[in-house]
Amino acid sequence: MTKDLTKGKPMGLILSFGVPLLFGYLFQQLYNVVDTAIVGKTLGGSALASVGATSSINFLVVGFCTGICSGFAIPVARTFGAKKYAQLRRFVTCGTWLCLIFGALLTAGTTIFCWDILELMHTPSDIIVRSHQYILTIFAGLPAYFLYNYCAGVLRAMGDSRTPVIFLIAASLINIVLDVVFILAFHWDVFGAAFATVLAQLFAGLGCLVHMCRGFPILRMEPGDWRWNWGRAAEMCTMGLPMGLQYSITAIGSIMIQSAVNGLGTAYVTAVAAASKVFVFSACPFDAMGATMATYGGQNVGAQEWNRLHQGLRACVLLGAIYSAVCLLVLYFLADPLNMLFLDEASASLLPLARQYLLTGALFYFPLSLVNIIRFLIQGMGFSPLATFAGILEMVARGATSFLVPYFGFTAACFASPAAWILADIFLIAAYFHCHRHLVASAASPILPQT
Repeated sequence: MTKDLTKGKPMGLILSFGVPLLFGYLFQQLYNVVDTAIVGKTLGGSALASVGATSSINFLVVGFCTGICSGFAIPVARTFGAKKYAQLRRFVTCGTWLCLIFGALLTAGTTIFCWDILELMHTPSDIIVRSHQYILTIFAGLPAYFLYNYCAGVLRAMGDSRTPVIFLIAASLINIVLDVVFILAFHWDVFGAAFATVLAQLFAGLGCLVHMCRGFPILRMEPGDWRWNWGRAAEMCTMGLPMGLQYSITAIGSIMIQSAVNGLGTAYVTAVAAASKVFVFSACPFDAMGATMATYGGQNVGAQEWNRLHQGLRACVLLGAIYSAVCLLVLYFLADPLNMLFLDEASASLLPLARQYLLTGALFYFPLSLVNIIRFLIQGMGFSPLATFAGILEMVARGATSFLVPYFGFTAACFASPAAWILADIFLIAAYFHCHRHLVASAASPILPQT
């Protein structure tokens, strides 16, 4: 089930690899909506607020886990593209050790300081106990997140984008069923919702692990493959830590904008919440494009197919432009009914605000596509620190725009993310060509470092 992205027409390869990823992202977002609805409808508004109050810190920590595991998979993609399977196995085992180390440290730190984190975030006193029950369970289950994200990353690095999606879809269905059982039958309140999520994540991780061990002969480890190597560990951390920090930096920027919107009042918060849910669905193809280009870049750098990097970039940018135009057209005509999926009749008066927020972002979907495509391609090429710097620029742009909200109102909040995407693109486009020139020069001159 591996896919070699170093041979064949880039457009066809990108589509065949990316479409399964897209279905996975879409289904995961659908599950998140259903999961939220179950909590809100069965446990009430207070429970929903308790879970919602942890969303930013949840995204911060789980996003770091997702990013670091994706970074650990980049050397796997490069050695797979280079057909160096002995090195590939050693990178896989080294990544396993690193996941155990980082998983233990992150789990211990977040569970010990969980209550302090919630107090630091000014979580309301009437919901902080429930919020603590929920997020503490998620933090205790972080090893399950590491298991799935690392195994899924390794599978994608070898060209198998379908298996992680299959297990993710199965886990999402299991999660929904367990939500109903734990909340309605066992009366476990928000703890039941969190425990269901962790168990479903564990199922997906174990499924990917079993498939890796049984389905890929090149991953049949030899005793020497498990030997610790500081050089390999350093190389993987150079890839993984910047990607993990990138997710966290993005979360910080989002928190800054959310804080600014909170200052405008409940009506604006509600409108942004509804429009954001529509945005998450409509932006799923950009996430799939990014994940695809990370693997594409890693494999082709490993095979030293420098021209194919340009070809793949052009093909994916074309896809991004086409989708951005079509999506803007669809949202222009359907923004109101789509927003009403998340608003009740009493909140219908907020539709103009939700529409403004959604369409302002949609006007800049093409810059967003470039952010995902180029940033993840650079990461796959082995230049994660540069991609992380682009994330810092996004955070700076969102932070600067958030300071304008008190003066220019809701319109400034609407333009916060577009400003972040444009600033990141200015840097990323120049960075990509710099990285490409560096790789070509490195291959021609062994004296230069490879990354």
